[in-house]
Amino acid sequence: MGSITKRVHSLADGRELIYFDDADTTLPPDRAPDLRELDPRPATATMRQDVLTGEWISIAAARQNRVVMPPAALDPLAPQTATNPSEVPSLYDVAVFENRSPSFGPELPEPGDPAAALGHLDGVGLNRTSPSYGRCEVVCFSPAHEGAFGSISRSRARTVIEAWADRTAFLSSLPGVQQVFPFENRGAAIGVTLQHPHGQIYSYPYITPRTKRLLEQIDSYGPGLFDDLLASEQAGPRVLLQGEHWTAFVPFAARWPIEVHLVPHEHVPDFAATSEAQRDELSVLYLRLLRGVDALYGDPTPYIAAWHQAPVNTHREEARLHLQLTSPRRGADKLKYLAGSEAAMGAWIGDIPPETQAERLREAIARADEENPV
Repeated sequence: MGSITKRVHSLADGRELIYFDDADTTLPPDRAPDLRELDPRPATATMRQDVLTGEWISIAAARQNRVVMPPAALDPLAPQTATNPSEVPSLYDVAVFENRSPSFGPELPEPGDPAAALGHLDGVGLNRTSPSYGRCEVVCFSPAHEGAFGSISRSRARTVIEAWADRTAFLSSLPGVQQVFPFENRGAAIGVTLQHPHGQIYSYPYITPRTKRLLEQIDSYGPGLFDDLLASEQAGPRVLLQGEHWTAFVPFAARWPIEVHLVPHEHVPDFAATSEAQRDELSVLYLRLLRGVDALYGDPTPYIAAWHQAPVNTHREEARLHLQLTSPRRGADKLKYLAGSEAAMGAWIGDIPPETQAERLREAIARADEENPV
């Protein structure tokens, strides 16, 4: 087996396109050019501050034009054909490209612009606005029209993880980027607009509200929060999978009917800092976890797979990379809807005891391991 290879290209409108070839790829090294005639990229959106919470909202109207559930013959993430002028000109293993209708970017602050500094969006005021600087990328896990991360091979999973690490390092180096967030939305119940197996990476010009809360907890508890949390969970009844480098568990205070955290044993702030051994093991454990989640009810489960990474410029030694996988599925044919208490007040009520769901998930992972071993 060879090594994972990165090949950098451009799309017709100047957006960057990067191919990541599997270590055992059968593809030739050459890639076709993108010969489409494309409209200019949309202008960078504008953020507005909610004065009641201090949070920033990106008003990205260009996203209204994105494709919604196209037929397989018009899949925008499939390799281009004579009848499908998609976003990727050639057959690929894994492809990453800049989103045509991004929530953040494509503009970045110029050198010396105060917008590139950490904390430039702090404070609260009426009618505050700021450019939605940053970058949004699409990560195609496979050329197949349907599927998710859990449906790809171990070799392909390792390639995607390599792509996450590469893009995290690059995006973290861009001016004004304060946090990099790889994630996968899966299923119509989550709001997915494409069935193609893919994820995204957002590069924010601020530290997100969820991460700000985490940093507050670290500051309050102390820098050993993740070490102590992991030790506590490993000694408890909610562990699902445990390897040499990673442990997956249902958290003590799970909000969602299905919620799993996957945490590295050694501190790393983001994917770019992970070792080869950590990436290799993750390619196995993550597939087993996702296939187990699907086996829980015997058919595909909608979920959000959120990879939390430390901010680019602060708390790098305390905030640890970790997965938070959540699903609203509370039964074979039941979904949890965020109604008054959760949606309006942020006061969550759990439907299933975490220990009960951990036992069910362990059984589902065992079934998936037997039926479809990694």
